Amino acid sequence: MPDIDVAVIVGSLRRESLNRKMARALAELAPPGMTLSSVDIGDLPLYNEDLEVDPPAQFTRFRAALAPVDAILFVTPEFNRSMPGLLKNAMDVGSRPWGKSIWNGKPAAVISVSPGALGGFGANHHLRQVLVAVNVAAMPHPEAYIGGAGKIFDAAGDLIDAGVRELATGFMRAFQTWIEQHRKPAT
Repeated sequence: MPDIDVAVIVGSLRRESLNRKMARALAELAPPGMTLSSVDIGDLPLYNEDLEVDPPAQFTRFRAALAPVDAILFVTPEFNRSMPGLLKNAMDVGSRPWGKSIWNGKPAAVISVSPGALGGFGANHHLRQVLVAVNVAAMPHPEAYIGGAGKIFDAAGDLIDAGVRELATGFMRAFQTWIEQHRKPAT
């Protein structure tokens, strides 16, 4: 099996984001042959179809970064029992213009991270609803909701919780299998 190129989209803008820390940990725990690269969504203008006449450079950059990848890993917090607005905006930007969605048919996985007890359950499932709408094959199992995340990283941002490390390692192995089963053949 050829190497697997995974784009990582973090649904948080905060510099010290727990989700950003988890994304870094997941990259370190990825199986051999899987490369994770972060794709920034913080500078995307709000989606407006009128902008498609002359798409902003941020739209073009974002779409170009995601089009060639084999899969997408979403790492998101929960805001008011849903995904952050910037993540929904990224989903909209990537799904347009009509018929040219960069999401179409790609395998993906979702992990939500929160200091709260529910681990971002609402955000995880709202994002999954959107993934269905844009024809993304979202890994159904194992589900990953990381609660109490304020205590799982050290001061340097390294994952120090052995149980979460084990869960994340298993999650990444399962994601590798999911990608191998669902990724599009090279053209």
